[in-house]
Amino acid sequence: MDYRQLGKWGPRVSVLGLGSYLTIGFKVDEEDSRRIVRAAYEAGINYFDTANRYGRGTGEEVLGRCLAEYPRSSLVVLTKGGNPMGDGPNDRGLTAKHLREQCHASLRRLGMDYVDIYMCHRPDPWTPLEETIRAMDDLARAGKILYWGVSEWPPWMMVKAQHLAKEMGARPLVVSQPRYNLLYRWPEAEVFPVTLAEGIGNVIFSPLAHGLLTGKYPPGKPPPGGTRAADPQQNFVIMKMYWSEENRRKGQQLAGIAVEMRTTAARLAIAWIMRQPAVSSVILGVSTVSQLEDNLGALELEISDSVLQQVEDLYPPTPLPPYA
Repeated sequence: MDYRQLGKWGPRVSVLGLGSYLTIGFKVDEEDSRRIVRAAYEAGINYFDTANRYGRGTGEEVLGRCLAEYPRSSLVVLTKGGNPMGDGPNDRGLTAKHLREQCHASLRRLGMDYVDIYMCHRPDPWTPLEETIRAMDDLARAGKILYWGVSEWPPWMMVKAQHLAKEMGARPLVVSQPRYNLLYRWPEAEVFPVTLAEGIGNVIFSPLAHGLLTGKYPPGKPPPGGTRAADPQQNFVIMKMYWSEENRRKGQQLAGIAVEMRTTAARLAIAWIMRQPAVSSVILGVSTVSQLEDNLGALELEISDSVLQQVEDLYPPTPLPPYA
């Protein structure tokens, strides 16, 4: 396992991390979740990613119980706050009230005294940045979090937050969590240049585009049973963002390139992301130990210039970010 810093900051995270969205505490029961976490830990993964929103807290609860058997000092745990957790007017957002309450609730569910990274789960246009920054700084001073970060914030907002934090004498944000994969290359346009300039790390989610980059969805056919695309409880994102005949055709072509390399499309897609110098870690979303073992194979995969060109031709960069 390789380990990288979060941008210019000190903590080192495994280049592959384990996520829990739609898996741990949701579609994967606790026994199987424990097997997956154990296999990840034994492979050298030290970064575990979750959120209060995942299963309305069950993701944190199950992950916390799975991690309890390992030394706390060997783990880098990230959770998130900000998304709705109730029907009340203050049960969402990046206000000082909501972040404080949800951070404490997350710690109870995880069974931990602190989390290494607490993340703003999407921007909040109704709360001043100053309030959010001070709330994060207060949580750090109280010993509840060590670092803070943001998920899917536009680059201008990250830059503004860094300047405000400096003016306020508060802790700056350390890590960004963008969606990034071969079908979603927007971060290359502005997110990665900005985070490199600001010394912010990036932990990537959705590296396989919810499975569409594995090659398991042939064009012209319904999704196979048992897959994420076939499950109405899990397929909202893949259907909204990626599901098209062209993308499924490309997935088959990517799988063909991988076969020629004697590897899998999943490994190739993950290894392609790990080449990016702005990336600190790639979050894996697996439902079985065998999926995890396949993904871990990306660590040993070397992409030649000729293969890289084939992949780039198949999935060219997208010119403008969605917020442009």
